[in-house]
Amino acid sequence: MLERDVKRKYFLELGLAIAAYAIALVLSLQIAQRMDETTARTLLLLSPAIPVFLLVWVLARQFRRLDEFVRLRSLESVAVAAAVTAGLSLTYGFLESAGFPRLSMFWVWAVMGGTWGLHSALRGVFAR
Repeated sequence: MLERDVKRKYFLELGLAIAAYAIALVLSLQIAQRMDETTARTLLLLSPAIPVFLLVWVLARQFRRLDEFVRLRSLESVAVAAAVTAGLSLTYGFLESAGFPRLSMFWVWAVMGGTWGLHSALRGVFAR
């Protein structure tokens, strides 16, 4: 398969998974507002996690499609992002002990995804 075909397939799959997540998130939040605090409401609010697993599957498929060199570089970016996220999470945990406000777990993905993208972009800039 040509590289452009691989990218096109990946972006199509990724776009569909993100669209499914966005739809599930919006619908679950709107419907849950009108529900009482029950197990059904909790399960409904967890339902956007299903498309998140679809996103993980799409990413895993893309990694398998990549050649060894690109796969190694991509996994290096993920490893750096995971290490930075772990370091920041641990450090902020100490700051919470010092009275800083508690942060939502949603910040973990924001930090990891942002670091992953930044590392990939910087490598692209400095590799030229």
